Amino acid sequence: MTARVILGVGGGIAAYKAAELLRLFTESGHRVRVVPTAAALRFVGAPTWAALSREPVADDVWSDAHEVPHVRLGKEADLVVVAPATADLIAKTAHGLADDLLTNTLLTARCPVVLAPAMHTEMWEHPATQANVALLRSRGVLVIEPASGRLTGSDTGKGRLPDPAEIFAYARRVLVRGADAPLDLTGRHVVVTAGGTREPLDPVRFLGNRSSGKQGYAFARTAAARGARVTLVSANPTLPAPAGVDVVVVSTTEELRKATVEAAADADAVVMAAAPADFRPAVYAPQKIKKVPGAGPEPIALALNPDIAAELGERKPAGQVLVVFAAETVDTEDALANARQKLIVKNADLIVVNQVGTDKVFGSDANTATVLGADGTETVFPQQPKEDLADAVWDLITTRLTSTS
Repeated sequence: MTARVILGVGGGIAAYKAAELLRLFTESGHRVRVVPTAAALRFVGAPTWAALSREPVADDVWSDAHEVPHVRLGKEADLVVVAPATADLIAKTAHGLADDLLTNTLLTARCPVVLAPAMHTEMWEHPATQANVALLRSRGVLVIEPASGRLTGSDTGKGRLPDPAEIFAYARRVLVRGADAPLDLTGRHVVVTAGGTREPLDPVRFLGNRSSGKQGYAFARTAAARGARVTLVSANPTLPAPAGVDVVVVSTTEELRKATVEAAADADAVVMAAAPADFRPAVYAPQKIKKVPGAGPEPIALALNPDIAAELGERKPAGQVLVVFAAETVDTEDALANARQKLIVKNADLIVVNQVGTDKVFGSDANTATVLGADGTETVFPQQPKEDLADAVWDLITTRLTSTS
C-alpha cells in the first residue's frame, strides 16, 4: 500500500530522529512530504529533509502560495505523523492555532493523525499538557505515549521519543486499518502478556521455552493503534518496546503473575499471550551445579507454577474480557477438545489455539490459529502476519466489550 504521508517535525532535540522515520516511510514506497516548524529547522536544515524525501520543504504558508499548501497538504494526505511533537505544538494543535504550515495542515487534515510527543518529563506531566493530550484524544487524534529513558543532558524520565522503527510500525498499523476504521479501544485499558518465562535452576541455568514474544507484542502494538492504553507485561524481552505502550519487564512465572494480576485490576481486556513455564525447579542451587567425573547428573525435581490465567478468571470483574492461549503439539481435534475444556476451567471468554513446535509459531512472523469463544463460536484464521491475526482477535474482543458496556 502506497500512501501520501505528511511528516511533521517539531522543534525539539529529537528532530534528528525523524530522519530515520522518514527513511522508513520512503523505503516502504510511501510518498512523504516533510513539514517542519521554524524551530525544527534550527535542529535539522531544510536541505536534509528535501534530499531525503525528494519533496519541497517549507515551514510557512507563503512558499508556493499559488498551490495553497496550507489547505491542500492536509486534505490530500492519507496520514499525518508528527515526530517529535513538542509541548508547544501539542498545545497549538489542541486549541486550533494555525500560525505556520504544519499547524494549518493539522487543522485541514481529514485523515488519521498521529502525534509522537518528546519533551522533558516535567513538561509531559504538567496538567496543561495532559489536558491538551486528553482533548486531542477525545477528538480521535492518536497521541503516542512517550518512552522513558535518557533525555537531553543528564536528565532521565518519561518524555523520550519512541524508537523511530516503532513509530513507523504504529503508523503502518494505522494505515492498514484505514481512515474510516474506528478507534474502538479509545478510553480502554488493555493488558497483554508476552514472551517466555525463565525459572532459575542455578545462577547460570534456567528452564524456559522458545517463545519469542512476537505475538504478544503484535497484540500490544495493534491495540495501541486502535486507541487503547496498553500495559505490556513482557517476560525476558529481546524485542524493542512498541511505541505508545507501557512495558513491565519480568523474568519468572511468579513475577509475571504478580505484575499481570496488579495491572489487570482495572483492565477492560486481558490477553495472555505469554508462555509461562508450567514448572520450576523445586530447589534452587545457589552455586553453579558442577559435573562430577564418572557420575551422571542428579535428577531435577520440579514444582508446579501458579496458573495465572485461572487466577485471572477467578478474579475477573464484570465486563472484563479474558483471552487465554493454548499452545498444542497434538493433532487439531485433540487440540480443540483440550482448548474447550481449558476455556471452561479458566473462566475465559476466548481461547486462541496454536499448533506449536520446532519451526512452528515460536519465533516466526506469521501465525495460524483457531479462536474458540465461551459463547460457542469458533473462528479459524489461516496463516497470516501476527499483527493481522492480533487485529482480527481484537475485533472479536471489541464485539464482546461493546456487548457488555
